[in-house]
Amino acid sequence: MSGQHILVVDDEPSIREVVSLYLRRAGYTVTMAGDGKVALEELTRQPFDLVVLDLMLPHVDGLEITRRLRGADETPIIMLTARSEETDRILGLELGADDYVTKPFSPQELVSRVRAVLRRTQRAAQVAGERPLVFDNLTVDPQKRLAFVHEEEITLTAREFDLLWTLARHPRQVFNRDQLLDLVWGISEYIDASTVTVHVRRLREKIEPDPSNPRYIQTVWGVGYKFEP
Repeated sequence: MSGQHILVVDDEPSIREVVSLYLRRAGYTVTMAGDGKVALEELTRQPFDLVVLDLMLPHVDGLEITRRLRGADETPIIMLTARSEETDRILGLELGADDYVTKPFSPQELVSRVRAVLRRTQRAAQVAGERPLVFDNLTVDPQKRLAFVHEEEITLTAREFDLLWTLARHPRQVFNRDQLLDLVWGISEYIDASTVTVHVRRLREKIEPDPSNPRYIQTVWGVGYKFEP
């Protein structure tokens, strides 16, 4: 964990301090920000390995920060949300957030999620040396972390690409949602399995000729999903 630097963004000082304390105890370097404007300044000033990001922030909210980050790089993001913010939480995932934790939460749970997301990020980097996969009009290139439909580049978030790659490199193998949480997100114990459903829907909208009648990512009812080459 040496050298891994995490930005903790929350407007509640007590939450910032507790989260930072537990992350430092786990061996991470931590920088704190109390509002969205300061967070963006920190993100411009230096790179981070992961961002713990509250959804409701003064000046610039967490959704806007996620949108700006995803327009620039693939820094992993774990959102902190209230139970009443389910719609915004789903939007955050669609914008490219890697995971979310609902308040009130256990600091140990958050540390576990941070470890899982960072492990998953490291695993994703390891597949970069593999060759592209080509299926009819769909190409998945792990080196460039890009997908192409009819030779046209499709914009995917980091998790959407990881999900597509995981399914495509195991054609016709059926995965349940917990397995996909382990393989793509790096953890299944704390994440709602509906996270997978949201990402599958978004992925179908981007790569399928007819998302309502998917050609590639097919549902196996009562079990999970498979990729049909």
